[in-house]
Amino acid sequence: MISIRKVSKWYGSFRVLDDCSTEVAKGEVVVVCGPSGSGKSTLIKCVNGLEPFQRGEIVVDGVSVGDPKTNLSRLRARVGMVFQHFELFPHLTVTENLTLAQVKVLGRTREAARAKGMKLLERVGLLDQKDKYPAQLSGGQQQRVAIARALCMDPVAMLFDEPTSALDPEMINEVLDVMVELAREGMTMMVVTHEMGFARKVAHRVIFMDGGRIVEDAPKEEFFGTPRSARAQQFLSKILHH
Repeated sequence: MISIRKVSKWYGSFRVLDDCSTEVAKGEVVVVCGPSGSGKSTLIKCVNGLEPFQRGEIVVDGVSVGDPKTNLSRLRARVGMVFQHFELFPHLTVTENLTLAQVKVLGRTREAARAKGMKLLERVGLLDQKDKYPAQLSGGQQQRVAIARALCMDPVAMLFDEPTSALDPEMINEVLDVMVELAREGMTMMVVTHEMGFARKVAHRVIFMDGGRIVEDAPKEEFFGTPRSARAQQFLSKILHH
């Protein structure tokens, strides 16, 4: 579903991604972890063209992301993205947030878009909040709306960029529960997160990044058992003991 081959990216002279390669199969859940500044978020933003990359190739469901002829808007409609800070439209109600892109990008009728939105809002447990504005919701509720909004576009894959890092501890599980459910239903997912409990529960593989490189790319049992690299062992020892 997602193929990343020898991808490198620079900001000026600073190399933020260094020759990164990995594959994500259909229905696979891959967790990307590593210290701050290791390139995790940049890598998944390259997958749907939110960040350009200078070298290498990324192919999503047969579409080359870096090809100048690729319609990136159309690609992004098929690859759901959930951000750290929700990115909901503050001046629109929850229902309007869910229906806007369906109508504008997919060409659905307002009725069809609304029906789809309500179904997904129910799925994330927030149907009773449909007429509220984002500011009237808790952070956890806003993030669940953001997930529902991404799912409204019938994505072939979902990208999550630290979806729980801006949330109060009490709200983290309500978002992770929705993501666990999605994973169990077979959604292809790349998730940048420090939530190792989530990784242990649903990830098929764990990618560990440091300094813009993919240092480890291993099945989760292997990664949590005995990581090959000293750097990953050091990272895990810190993150699992707190």
